Amino acid sequence: MPERPPYGSAEASGDRSIAAVQSIRQALSGDGAVAMYAETSLTLPAEAYQFPASVPKLVNLPEKTRSFVGRERELALLEAAFGDPGGVVVHAVHGLGGIGKSTLAAHWAAGRVGDFNPVWWISAESPADVDAGIAALGRALLPALVGVLPEEALRERTVQWLASHDGWLLVLDNVSDPADIKPLLARAPDGRFLITTRRGATSWRGLAEPLDLDVLGPAEAVELFTKIYQGHGSHDPGVRELCAELGRLPLAIDQAAAYCREAGITPQEYLALLADYPADMYAAGAEGGDAQRTMARVWNVTLKRLADHRQALDILAATAWWAPDAIPRSYLAPLGTPPQITEAIRRLAAHSMITLHGDTISVHRLVQAVARTPAADALPQSRQLIQLQREMAALLLETVSLKLASDTGTEGPGRVWATHVEVLATRSVPEWDTERDVELYGLAASGYLVDGHPVHAVALAERALSAAVRVLAADDPMTSVSRGVLAGCLQVAGEQERALALYTQVLVDAERALGPEHPDTFEARGQLAQALAWAGESERALTLAHENAQVAARVLGGFHPTTHDARSVLDELRRDTDTDTRTATGTEPDAEARVREVEDQLARAVAESGEGDAAVADLRMELLFAHHDAGHRAETVQAAEEAVAAFRRRYGDTSMLTLYARAMHVAFLYWAGDKARARVLAPDVEADIERALGSTPQAQHLLSLLSRLFTGESG
Repeated sequence: MPERPPYGSAEASGDRSIAAVQSIRQALSGDGAVAMYAETSLTLPAEAYQFPASVPKLVNLPEKTRSFVGRERELALLEAAFGDPGGVVVHAVHGLGGIGKSTLAAHWAAGRVGDFNPVWWISAESPADVDAGIAALGRALLPALVGVLPEEALRERTVQWLASHDGWLLVLDNVSDPADIKPLLARAPDGRFLITTRRGATSWRGLAEPLDLDVLGPAEAVELFTKIYQGHGSHDPGVRELCAELGRLPLAIDQAAAYCREAGITPQEYLALLADYPADMYAAGAEGGDAQRTMARVWNVTLKRLADHRQALDILAATAWWAPDAIPRSYLAPLGTPPQITEAIRRLAAHSMITLHGDTISVHRLVQAVARTPAADALPQSRQLIQLQREMAALLLETVSLKLASDTGTEGPGRVWATHVEVLATRSVPEWDTERDVELYGLAASGYLVDGHPVHAVALAERALSAAVRVLAADDPMTSVSRGVLAGCLQVAGEQERALALYTQVLVDAERALGPEHPDTFEARGQLAQALAWAGESERALTLAHENAQVAARVLGGFHPTTHDARSVLDELRRDTDTDTRTATGTEPDAEARVREVEDQLARAVAESGEGDAAVADLRMELLFAHHDAGHRAETVQAAEEAVAAFRRRYGDTSMLTLYARAMHVAFLYWAGDKARARVLAPDVEADIERALGSTPQAQHLLSLLSRLFTGESG
């Protein structure tokens, strides 16, 4: 076989074909019809036909490791994944923008430059970025081809080199779409790829092993801030609070610490700026830093990719005003059809903007903050849009409340709902409150009160009353309702003087607007009687309650629900004060008739509303006391057990109302003679009271009652 020329050979065939090897000046077609001249010629070096036997040490990594902290678990997982020889290894580190994916990848890769060659970093946000990165690798890997092959041919030759060699590591940073790099992965069966991406784990099924990256731990967040800030470290006032406010997100902490250092301000001062000027601070980066790596810009890139799906943007806009965790997917149903909402949630999760937890989702608090913060240079229309999005969040919560009003489930949904209403209130200025918000805040305050959280209840009730006075009027019926809600919350919280003043005003409002014999006026009078008793004015309380019950019976009839409520208040005050009924009222009620009356009311309520209704639970408690007043020991215990079951069914095991029913059950077991069973149940009830109600007056009252049972002070 003849020896092959150094640069290969060529052969022409076909009409007007031309073959050329090395330099030529004149070329004629096969039939001599066309003449062409080439002043320059293309001489291909040996690397165009065969790769060099060895390549120099090549490392291309960004300077992202100076602020690296923690991440021991993730580093260990990467070590294990890339430690085994042979075969392709593709690992995708995924998570929210700014969570530190690139920093982790750069830190790990920097520690492995002795194991791989080349170690090459490629920005891979778009197909054009990937092509540019491969070409850059080709220029370093095959320098003899630079300027000889066009860039497209150089990229192809580089991919061929990757496909025929092993021992190298490519870091593909910030991959937006797995499809952009799928061809590259397919052609390199022996390589090592480390990918960073915001796309979730399901996007990489069959392509890469996903590694989910979470926020920093509390101590790691402080360490990162301190390393960049170079201030007084973790002892500097406000560091921990600032890191918590930033959701322990590495990019946000980096951004804040660098800004504090350059501006010469403390973490506490940065917190104040963040509260007053959030848009400016989310967009502000340190001098010399990457202007595109600020919180606002990082997430705006993702938001632009979601712009074609209205429901996805609506979900982010609405949930920005709620608590970041435990957001039921059902709350989002009014935003679109089930397929639209499902697709929106899928896309948000795929881009790491939300995290799925079964029937609930969570959103990072800084994603929420950016979503509800207009840009610093935003037009007035943009600011109005933010307010409209806040209204959408309130409207969704109102829709949920209407459903919950007829829901017979446990306390869980109500408590979650109240939490989201509370966050909505704290994240919006009072000037934005509407009539809808007055009702939402009041309902949430009542929910917190039932669950034994009077401090939260008082704060929401105060916001509701303030909004009612401003939005409606001081004498509006809803304003009066808000006063009553706040009064009840204050009463449970132990602020008896403020509660008494508000209940007095509620009664004055009712008598003026509705007259002295309206059902709502009777209810207001009963509430004032209870407030008087709580304030220690037992005699005035009993007198007012007795008069109220008598007038209600005369005006409305003995079987009217309002009359029943007035009598219940009177019975409760009698029991609490342990006063002889003849002394208090001049008459002795028929206890047996009272039992029959409550039993009839209970039967009607169950038939009309079912066992899960709140009124049914209240009537079971009334029946318990009616049997007790009549001296029916066995029936009292049975009624107590049924009352506990009713309150558990309606409110859960540890709401304030359920705990009261459970305490009464123990007390009446003791009274009925079953002291052994009372002693068995009491410790669990006491523990739940302390855990759920803390040191509130209600907790102390119930604990004192149970304590007296077993110390001989009460029978």
